[in-house]
Amino acid sequence: MLHSDFERNLIQERSAAGRVAAKARGRLGGRPEKYGEKDIEMMKALIDGGTPIKDVAKRWGVSRTTIYRYLERK
Repeated sequence: MLHSDFERNLIQERSAAGRVAAKARGRLGGRPEKYGEKDIEMMKALIDGGTPIKDVAKRWGVSRTTIYRYLERK
């Protein structure tokens, strides 16, 4: 095994261990959510009230897919 392969494997192992440790502390990776519970509830209320998804998405400045994703998690 080359020295560079050994180094890369070592970095991968340490990175994986760091992610596991962070998850155990309650930290998750990735970008924070853009909208909170109040926003999601308002989106749901508008949709339940008959507002088309595309209009709700336009109001919040996101795609229809994003609206569906938020509602799916709720």
